[in-house]
Parts: sequence; structure tokens; C-alpha cells
Amino acid sequence: MKIAFVGKGGSGKTTLSSLFVAYLADAGLPVLAIDADINQHLAVALGATEEEALSWPTLGDNMALIKDYLRGDNPRIPDAASMIKTTPPGRGSRLVRPFEDNPVFTACFRQLGGIRLGVTGQFDEDDLGVKCYHSKVGAAELLLNHMIDVDGEYVVMDMTAGADAFASGLFTRFDVTFLVCEPTVRSVGVYRQYADYARDFGVRLVVVGNKVTDAEDVEFLQDQVGGALLGWLSASAHVRAAERGAARPIAELEPRNLKTLDSMRTAVDEEQRDWGRYQRQAVEFHLRNAQAWAGADLVSQVDPEFVLSPRLTV
Repeated sequence: MKIAFVGKGGSGKTTLSSLFVAYLADAGLPVLAIDADINQHLAVALGATEEEALSWPTLGDNMALIKDYLRGDNPRIPDAASMIKTTPPGRGSRLVRPFEDNPVFTACFRQLGGIRLGVTGQFDEDDLGVKCYHSKVGAAELLLNHMIDVDGEYVVMDMTAGADAFASGLFTRFDVTFLVCEPTVRSVGVYRQYADYARDFGVRLVVVGNKVTDAEDVEFLQDQVGGALLGWLSASAHVRAAERGAARPIAELEPRNLKTLDSMRTAVDEEQRDWGRYQRQAVEFHLRNAQAWAGADLVSQVDPEFVLSPRLTV
């Protein structure tokens, strides 16, 4: 399952994603996490030091390697330079499994407490006025377009805040999208915007409340988002300790909050991916990008007879 965490800036999106990733890892489940938020705090939230996090290799800095590896011997892609973030796989492309060993994972991912973690990279001074952050997140989008995960494998991405994911087809790459929502009008507004944009693409959007302090907060969220609300996390001494640099085992999270993580995993495990739709949406957004800015010649990168499927890795 591929899982995204989105929400308003400051809503606790990274906190929720780190708790969920730690919860899966504590259960002995294979989990690959990608930090695609411009703030790049996921590694620290999962227990790395600030120094370790800053030394982490990044997907954004290894875009050339990622492109060259994924294109394989696909005859529709003559060189790495011709690939863009939305380029879909075709016959001859290299497909990746989330827990295999390959040059991309060796260069860009590290193990942290039983979690395979990759980061897109920070927006640095050289990028100012020259690039947008999507130039880094595009590396993660390419990986997801070429990744085959199967039952019992979890790929979790901490996304950029707000509705920024809609700048490409990245928002369609997930089986479940958890939107972290505070009991505030502004946070609910981000939910409504996200829900409106995602409505026509079959996105499974699930709301998880955060920073809930009392019954009035719960009632507010229920009134505003209705059946989309799966559960909520209340004030947590466990989280506060982690934010002070004193991380605790996830099993010590408050029982009420652990129950919400249980519900989130159940929601994920109940999903069934439609691989045909997954491929069609990758193609759709690649064609949109080709026509809008990348060059109509990139339409030829689409292999109309190819469908991503677990059968291709057997």
C-alpha cells in the first residue's frame, strides 16, 4: 500500500506520519518512508539527530541516477535527460520493489530503526529564484511511478503542506491519503480544497483529527468533515517528549491515540489497488505535462500496451 500524509502547514502532518511509520515498524511490518515535505523533519521525528538528518543523501541530488536507472532499455526513452517527473514506465523500464537492493536505494535510502527512509532534500540557497520544490519531489514521483509494492508492504510519504501536490499527478499515486486536520476553520478549509481537487480521480481521502483537546473539538470536526473523519489524536505527552528530543517507544503512546493508529492501519489494509487505473492516471498526467510545458514530443514516451502489475516482478 502507498500512503500519503497531507494537511495545512503546522497541522501536525509530519508528527502523524512519523507516528504511523513507527507504529508499522514496531509491528514488524516492512515500511519505506519518504520525506517529501519542504521542511524535511521526518528523519528527526523518527529518531535521527539533526546532524544525521543533514548528512542524509537526497533523492533530489540523485535525480540523474534515478532517471538513468529507471529508464533501463525502454526504447521510447533515449536518454535520462529526456525523462520528466511524470514519465510513466513502459516495456524495457526498470521497475523497483520497495525493499530490494538496487543502485537508487543504495545511494538515496538509509535504515533508521527498522525503517527504510529516503528524503527529497531541502530547498537550498542555490535553488532560490531558479527552481521550484517540485524539481526535488519529482524524483519521488518517478520512483512511485515505477514501484511495485504488494500486500503487506507499506510505502509512506510525508507530503508538502496544503494542496501543493496537485501541481503534478503525484496525488494519484496513493491508495489512501490521510489528511491531518486541526479543529480550526483554516485547517478544514484545506480539507475542502483537497477533497474538491481530488474528487474526480478516485482518491481515497481520510481525515485524521489532530491537536484535539475536548469534546467540542471532536464535534467541530464531525460537523465539518462528516464521514471522512476516521479518528483523532489528542494532546500527547509522548509527542511532546519526542519534540524535546526524548523519543519514546511507540508502544508507550497513549492508548486512545494508539487506537487511532490501529484504525488507520485497518483503513489502509482494506484498500485494493486498481493497477489499470493507476497506470492510466500516470499516463494522463504525463500527457498533460507534455502538452503544457515539457514538449509534445514526450507524448511518445507512453507505451499504450504496458500496464504496471505485480506479475511483472515474478
